[in-house]
Amino acid sequence: METNTITGTTVIDIPAGQSPKRNWRQWLIGSPLQTGDAPKQTIGKMIGLAVFASDALSSTAYATQEIMTILATVAVTGVMKFVFPISIGIFALMAIVTISYEQTIHAYPGGGGAYIVARDNLGELPAQTAGAALLTDYILTVAVSVSSGVAQIVSAFPGLYNYRVIVAVAMVLLIMLINLRGVKESGTLFAIPTYFFVITMFLTVVMGFYRFFTGSLTTVINPPEITAVQTLTVVTPFLLLHAFASGTSALTGIEAISNGITAFKEPRSRNAGITLLWMSGILGSLFLSISFLAGKIGAVPSDYETVISQLARTVYGNQGILYLAIIAGTAVILVMAANTAFADFPRLSALHAGDGFLPRQLTFRGSRLVYSRGIVSLAILASLAIIIFQANVTRLIALYAIGVFLSFTLSQAGMARRWWKSGHLKPGEEIVEPGSTVIHDKNWKFKMVINGFGAICTFVVMIVFAVTKFKDGAWIIITLIPILVTVFFAIHHHYKELAHKLSLEHYSGIRVDHQRVVVLIAGVHRGSLAALAYARSLSTDVTAVHVSTDPVESKKVREKWTMYGEGTRLVVLDSPYRLLIEPLLDYIEKLLAIRAKNEVLTIVVPQFVPSHWYENLLHNQTASLLRLALLFKPGLVILEVPYLV
Repeated sequence: METNTITGTTVIDIPAGQSPKRNWRQWLIGSPLQTGDAPKQTIGKMIGLAVFASDALSSTAYATQEIMTILATVAVTGVMKFVFPISIGIFALMAIVTISYEQTIHAYPGGGGAYIVARDNLGELPAQTAGAALLTDYILTVAVSVSSGVAQIVSAFPGLYNYRVIVAVAMVLLIMLINLRGVKESGTLFAIPTYFFVITMFLTVVMGFYRFFTGSLTTVINPPEITAVQTLTVVTPFLLLHAFASGTSALTGIEAISNGITAFKEPRSRNAGITLLWMSGILGSLFLSISFLAGKIGAVPSDYETVISQLARTVYGNQGILYLAIIAGTAVILVMAANTAFADFPRLSALHAGDGFLPRQLTFRGSRLVYSRGIVSLAILASLAIIIFQANVTRLIALYAIGVFLSFTLSQAGMARRWWKSGHLKPGEEIVEPGSTVIHDKNWKFKMVINGFGAICTFVVMIVFAVTKFKDGAWIIITLIPILVTVFFAIHHHYKELAHKLSLEHYSGIRVDHQRVVVLIAGVHRGSLAALAYARSLSTDVTAVHVSTDPVESKKVREKWTMYGEGTRLVVLDSPYRLLIEPLLDYIEKLLAIRAKNEVLTIVVPQFVPSHWYENLLHNQTASLLRLALLFKPGLVILEVPYLV
């Protein structure tokens, strides 16, 4: 207990001994965790790789195919020879981005990635732009990865083609439920399929290289039909840039670890940085290997069979157990890739909400210490994207990478500015910012060059992607991001206005000289008399108001009121058109118009409560309608008096 010696105010702390009651939600997502359990829910590097790297690793399943899909539009023999050189260029860009984000992880151990970096170094508008791009990217990550996983399943079981949308949405909902159980549990569960994919994929490419170097690697037998329409007759630089932009989908997910540093065990930055390097090493080696081998076996881009499926059955010479293992592993990792977005989207949206740019509800941690409302929101939005685009990976990819590379560019530009600020500090000086503390770094020039060069590279890729994919759907994201940023600032303006109006600065207190009370009654019974008794306890100035929609019933009300009204005046509002809400609102408006300066108008609404909830269906919800109608009227207080029956 604490007592303020100046004001005499006493504050008493009472520990709440209650624990949540068991219900169906606990069966689905597990028993509630205490707030103090949060440090125990962090994860190590091995589990962290499964949680945050599944998106990046899964892109090896479709990045090569996306390059080939663009090249297949040219009716030129040997055009697929460009697949591997383009992949090398993408690998180089991947290395640059990885180095940049490794620096970000150590500079911003609190996480937040591009959003926090841009906020601290570039300003609020770039920060919200980065946030909008990332949030959009995470929604599309779920849609693309799940749709691609379903495509792998359809490759092995063509009969499921017409049900691909239903299957995809069901998988999104399943991943949502798993993530609602908590980061630690979902990570442990997803670790098995992630490492199964890595092992089976490395086994496949090692076997492929063995057969290639021994001369036993053949071309694809019975290749599927190429779905790309051959509209060009010559290979142009624009075509190669288009293919390069499509293949950069391999870089999606690299930023995920920098956004979720707080999920790692201490030392967080070190564990997150090592996990990032592991992820990039696995991703780069698999991507280059698949691109190389796909060219050697003559794989073709097709909606009916993926490049991974063609590679596996060619390497293993059949569709036996090893083929099914790689298809199963690829399908699962593609679906599990959505878990990266489910790990990062709620955290990023909570950061936005904490800064007042998204609804505050997104900062709420559920019973399992995860941002449950963000998880559910992501599942709904991703499912809508899957339904709208019919689980078509190529159509979704067109929307995918612009947001990723926009966030890459802003993050690296922000880091370059951070190093510039660091270089202009003297040893021992520091700048305390919301996301981190800037101190002098003797290697600031080298680091600034790395991040600056990376920002230029990713900016060029973003422009190329926007131009080459504009007609395919990129225009949607180019339009959507500014709209989202506008919405973010509108939400922020609302919260700022609200904070200003609720501020205690220059607050001199509220004085109430008089309270006028109005009791709304539909009839005279125990419930209305209970409301009257409560109203009379508040003030001596009490008026009962009844709306007359039936003369016979109104007569009964008058007669009973004279007997039970205890001398309280009754106002009967005649309503010949049987309107209920409108006459009351008009009467209350007139009372508000004549209200004195320090007078409070209180509306007391009787509410009788049946024994069972379903019995409410048998009654008019007049009290609820009145409460909603009066809620937005300034200058009055609304009170409900429940009466249990």
